[in-house]
Amino acid sequence: MATADTDDTGTTVDDADGPEPTPLPAPRDGVPPVLLRPDEFADAARRLATGTGPIAVDTERASGYKYSARAYLIQLRRTGSGSFLIDPIEHPDALTPIVEALDGPEWILHAADQDLPCLRELDFRCTTLYDTELAGRLLGLPRVNLAAMIAHFLGLGLAKGHGAADWSRRPLPADWLNYAALDVEVLIELRAAIADELAATGKSEWAAQEFEYVLNRPPAPPRADRWRRTSNIHAIKTQRGLAVVRELWTAREDVASRRDIAPGRVLPDSAIVTAATAYPKTVAELTALPVFGGPRQRRQAGVWWSAIDRARQLPDAELPPKKIQTVGLPAINRWDQRNPEAAARVAVVRPAVKELAEQHNLPVENLLSPDLVRQLSWTGIAGEIDAHAVDAALATGGARPWQRELTSETIAAALRKVEGTGS
Repeated sequence: MATADTDDTGTTVDDADGPEPTPLPAPRDGVPPVLLRPDEFADAARRLATGTGPIAVDTERASGYKYSARAYLIQLRRTGSGSFLIDPIEHPDALTPIVEALDGPEWILHAADQDLPCLRELDFRCTTLYDTELAGRLLGLPRVNLAAMIAHFLGLGLAKGHGAADWSRRPLPADWLNYAALDVEVLIELRAAIADELAATGKSEWAAQEFEYVLNRPPAPPRADRWRRTSNIHAIKTQRGLAVVRELWTAREDVASRRDIAPGRVLPDSAIVTAATAYPKTVAELTALPVFGGPRQRRQAGVWWSAIDRARQLPDAELPPKKIQTVGLPAINRWDQRNPEAAARVAVVRPAVKELAEQHNLPVENLLSPDLVRQLSWTGIAGEIDAHAVDAALATGGARPWQRELTSETIAAALRKVEGTGS
């Protein structure tokens, strides 16, 4: 009978009917010791160099507790070398031997875009990547968290983990270290099983192109007006109130970054919105509000009041607008008024891409970026509409060769129907 479970994001999902996986409650050779000292790093590097094949890599961060996204633990495993738990905090400058040992062999990561940034901060260099989560998406698996994929391919059940824990804590509890070691325990075997399935379904080259894209993709530019993502900001109806949100948010960011504490633990979004709604006129009125009256926030009252006072003093001309100027394309439900031709194009292109994704057992967003589909539909194709023209437009938008090969002719045919140039 199907049972409910929770994936890595906390979302409740249903397990498919099937045999129960064999529990894997601990690493087969036990939990390796945490390596802290430069001499231990050098020894681990020598052992890694004697191993063979790819290296399984994972990191643990302290998201939700710390402002930074630094790695507080690095887990490594290689055939013939064993597993290693590396604590990079006290001696980050002594990691060079391990960095060099990992420079060259393929890395196996699960959801690489989560781990690569913090590893790069420590000067680790990945030259060849294998992302097991991304491979699972290309195979059309309904669940691609690590535990689900290990159960699917290897028939093993990992112990529930501590991924959302505060990994900056020292010393790290034994059960946390057990969880961390398990994350790389069978990653090499998982990669081999996935590779076989990709080959059987003719998707090996697709995966190789996607892995290279993830590895070389530049960081996303920072979002403009990030303060507007404050939870429940829609409750603020005045420009002056929005100014209070902006100034409190900015002050919180400054405190959080200096103290390396997650912003929500410095001051919750709810408190920011409460202050913007109440619009206190004195420090006493501020500290009478929920949250601001607590001992910790009373100590910071001067910081928060200074932010509110800056918003109070702003000239009307410098207040933030109620609505931000949209950067990029408008919402599709507005295309009928703004660009009827684009609305007609997207109405045929999106279903065509979706049908194609279903034929190849792919999530539609992995077949072709929704943003790219919208952009192509908005601008259309200048001149003759054929697969070559669509291919060029998709290439400009960053689509990989396998994506263009699958979609160019289908999209061209859909566009020709809309433009009246095809049957």
